[in-house]
Amino acid sequence: MGQLDGKVAFISGIARGQGRSHALTLAREGADIIGFDLCAKPASTPYPGSTPEDLAQTRDLIEKAGRKVVADIADARDFEAVRRVFDDGIGHFGRVDIVVANAGICAGGLAWEITEEAWREMLDINLTGVWNTVRAAIPTLIEQGTGGSIVMTGSADGIKGHPNIAAYTASKFGVNGLVQSLAMELGQYNIRVNSVNPGQVDTDMIGNQFVWGLFRPDLEHPTREDVIDVFKGVNLLPIPWMTPQDVSNGVLYLVSDAARYVTGHAHVIDAGNLLKS
Repeated sequence: MGQLDGKVAFISGIARGQGRSHALTLAREGADIIGFDLCAKPASTPYPGSTPEDLAQTRDLIEKAGRKVVADIADARDFEAVRRVFDDGIGHFGRVDIVVANAGICAGGLAWEITEEAWREMLDINLTGVWNTVRAAIPTLIEQGTGGSIVMTGSADGIKGHPNIAAYTASKFGVNGLVQSLAMELGQYNIRVNSVNPGQVDTDMIGNQFVWGLFRPDLEHPTREDVIDVFKGVNLLPIPWMTPQDVSNGVLYLVSDAARYVTGHAHVIDAGNLLKS
């Protein structure tokens, strides 16, 4: 018997990384999954995008976990595409209980050197895309009359700003502002709204030359091995980065009955990064 038996979760960015981990974690606890992913590379990111093959693998893994899944390619920036996937899922499952607005990107540069196109892409995916995901589901959550839980993916950089990632930081601060506003608007319907705010997580988003270069500017082409000790140095706990599962554990807590009175909260999972910095 799982913590989420009989529940349905709508999750963005499920093809790989944290999104796949969240989908599988909730599925293992009994939830059926509605999900989508861009399955392409955004123009400004320094790492590859997810692929249709990644999304197909996520579908297979959810089904192997014994749950049903409706998943398709969609761009979080395109509300009609997001709503199409959501409506398809509602057609299959008849309800939704959980929303995890996870899809996001990271790129950087000095604030005054970021191109307008890159700035807009970051805000459009990381903030407008989150808004699109939750607003596709909120009317159904309200109409059902049985409450629900919304979790948005923020970041430790959405709690405290850092240099060289101004657009990313601005987008994640925006996510946490949206959490507070929606928590106040939806509390009357017993719909809880929170965010998870990870530190360094071992995914493609930090496993690339751009991020490694921020941590080892003394090297022309730093490698993963070159940055491990530096990554460890920014955390209180002696680890360089967390796994996606570490974040999924936080998502599971927030969507479960264990957090039934938790709303408007920015839940930080950062190995002590913020306290040390």
